[in-house]
Amino acid sequence: MLTRRSTLSLLSAAALTPRAAFAASAVEIMWEDLIPPGVPYSEIIGEGELDEINDTWNPIYDENGVKFNPNLDGAYIRMPGYVIPLDVSAEGVTRFILAPYVGACIHTPPPPANQLVMVDTVNPWPGDALWDPVWVTGRMQANLQSTELGQTGYHITATSMTVYVW
Repeated sequence: MLTRRSTLSLLSAAALTPRAAFAASAVEIMWEDLIPPGVPYSEIIGEGELDEINDTWNPIYDENGVKFNPNLDGAYIRMPGYVIPLDVSAEGVTRFILAPYVGACIHTPPPPANQLVMVDTVNPWPGDALWDPVWVTGRMQANLQSTELGQTGYHITATSMTVYVW
């Protein structure tokens, strides 16, 4: 039986326990998880057309390229990818696109929106580590945004980042 004193001691200890101890661990996801359940990857990539004037290939995505996995909206996740920097300061990268492969959006046509994630960092990512694959952890939101490099379909505020080790 709990006495008043032991109850107060227990409540005091709980109040002093760091919030991180109660935080849920991040769900590890991969790129295919960004596609809505039941939609095969082959159905998010449409045909494209060659822009001969600018010597680029412009992909044409069907409506599945901008459909999102509703289970991930608001989820606390951890996922790997590559950094395509957008905002860089002396401290490092503070805003970037997380892409599924090296060169996405830069040397090749961008992947569809549901295969690109806009990331804002709590702590800047070092500018000398831009070619390293990374793990990004944070709360994910479905959020279609247009950038000069392509459309992104998700947004994460990264609470932590580490180098992805194969």
